[in-house]
Amino acid sequence: MWADRDEDKADDGVWAVTCFVTHKGFRRQGVSAALAKAAGDFARERGARAVEGYPIVVAPGQKLAWPGELFVGTTGIFADAGFSEVSRPTARRVVMRLTC
Repeated sequence: MWADRDEDKADDGVWAVTCFVTHKGFRRQGVSAALAKAAGDFARERGARAVEGYPIVVAPGQKLAWPGELFVGTTGIFADAGFSEVSRPTARRVVMRLTC
């Protein structure tokens, strides 16, 4: 996640959202989107300077290696919560950041 980035890895003012685990019966109902927005609000209220997410890029019609790949969220979920792309360390992984 830190390839080609200048930010300080040890900066404790930058928080991270690593996974959204939603019970199977509640998936595809906007829970991850609500959690991404709430993560930003929660961090901001507690003095974080920024929040990062590390979603996976899923092309339309693309098959996943396993359903758990989506636990990290998608770029759309983070973008809808106000996060912006910072970098693309791999072809399928994006670093997205919300400045608090």
